[in-house]
Amino acid sequence: ANGNDNKKFKGDRPPCSPSRVLHLRKIPCDVTEAEVISLGLPFGKVTNLLMLKGKSQAFLEMASEEAAVTMVNYYTPVTPHLRSQPVYIQYSNHRELKTDNLPNQARAQAALQAVSAAQSGNLALPGAPSNEGTVLPGQSPVLRIIIENLFYPVTLEVLHQIFSKFGTVLKIITFTKNNQFQALLQYADPVNAHYAKMALDGQNIYNACCTLRIDFSKLTSLNVKYNNDKSRDFTRLDLPTGDGQPSLEPPMAAAFGAPGIISSPYAGAAGFAPAIGFPQATGLSVSAVPGALGPLTLTSSAVTGRMAIPGASGIPGNSVLLVTNLNPDFITPHGLFILFGVYGDVHRVKIMFNKKENALVQMADANQAQLAMNHLNGQRLYGKVLRATLSKHQAVQLPREGQEDQGLTKDFSNSPLHRFKKPGSKNFQNIFPPSATLHLSNIPPSVTMDDLKNLFTDAGCSVKAFKFFQKDRKMALIQLGSVEEAIQALIELHNHDLGENHHLRVSFSKSTI
Repeated sequence: ANGNDNKKFKGDRPPCSPSRVLHLRKIPCDVTEAEVISLGLPFGKVTNLLMLKGKSQAFLEMASEEAAVTMVNYYTPVTPHLRSQPVYIQYSNHRELKTDNLPNQARAQAALQAVSAAQSGNLALPGAPSNEGTVLPGQSPVLRIIIENLFYPVTLEVLHQIFSKFGTVLKIITFTKNNQFQALLQYADPVNAHYAKMALDGQNIYNACCTLRIDFSKLTSLNVKYNNDKSRDFTRLDLPTGDGQPSLEPPMAAAFGAPGIISSPYAGAAGFAPAIGFPQATGLSVSAVPGALGPLTLTSSAVTGRMAIPGASGIPGNSVLLVTNLNPDFITPHGLFILFGVYGDVHRVKIMFNKKENALVQMADANQAQLAMNHLNGQRLYGKVLRATLSKHQAVQLPREGQEDQGLTKDFSNSPLHRFKKPGSKNFQNIFPPSATLHLSNIPPSVTMDDLKNLFTDAGCSVKAFKFFQKDRKMALIQLGSVEEAIQALIELHNHDLGENHHLRVSFSKSTI
């Protein structure tokens, strides 16, 4: 049985808590300092490096923990390669690297200086085409993106998912000009814009269509007035939607006449992780990456609302997640089933018998596992920061007859609560990251605003705002005190019996009240 004794659990050793220092293993012995540094560059400034060539290991220090988390989240499903050999990255126990008194650090420091000079625009990166290797002083953090051959609609969420791989995206505005779908996208730092342009310009989002043409914008900052399907300011969740009602229409443009090709912008976008290849360690020339941004192949299964991702069935291709740092006093298999069930259909859950802060969650497929990991890793739950990574196990074993289990392993494969059983279900279009505002539906006519507010207050939440939908009183939005409160309320109250044969449906909302 999975990890019922700690010996078997070794392969799934829970990851360290995030640190800006990363530990790299299995580094080829002939690799250069610059090649190791280049793994971290697309995510932010690399501030220190320690190579342990005898052990085929290295430590890389990023300028911020956020950059390190982005890097680990990116490389977890897509193993990076140096000199055609896979390299493994995890958080280090060290919080910073102190290398001042160590021998043989001269080359590492020289490599770091060369890179920081290139980033500030004084020097070209070794091996990079000279016109691409530099971030020019005063270069804009805003990119102008034109999408050619638009055979499938590309949503704001899809763009956010792709471009977030290269750094923090602050704002996006989409519009149609000269009959072309265009977008303006602002990064926190011009360096991120530079690497995104180098890696993505000319690539196809999907097979043989939706080609990205990317230039630097003359604008240095974007002014976003509304948060909706056309524009978004990720730093200001308080902006209105601009049309007087929550923008909950499916983000698909119905005019394309092909609903269901990419039923959910997020389900599709989750596939970008394995598909986008970073310019890997060869002076950052994209051609060196086999299949950089390998287009997502739309197969017939995509029409039923599931995207087929090349490589999703190989590695990582695993539908089992290892969830660590849980609060053993509060977590139950049913609670994990409800929470992870927001992003896919959960088949089995096992809380570890000997280490109850760890659990395995088996999703219906690798796509859903990736989606759940992207959205839930790093969220707070019952006072602790949840960590989700792909597990080494291919399936969750059920306990044998008579084996002591304390009810810690549960099979949910036939549960009536699965949200995504029906192909093309509208639930595919309403998958959003955890937020403090929850979308409530299936409310019977007799239940009042006060009834619902009291329900959430009794569950320990502070209710900040509430609003029934004007057109449809069966639905409402409720804003709680924090994202953590909303996650816990969703676990507790999804499927709550409201009487009259109505069970409350709860999901995260992209709108605010």
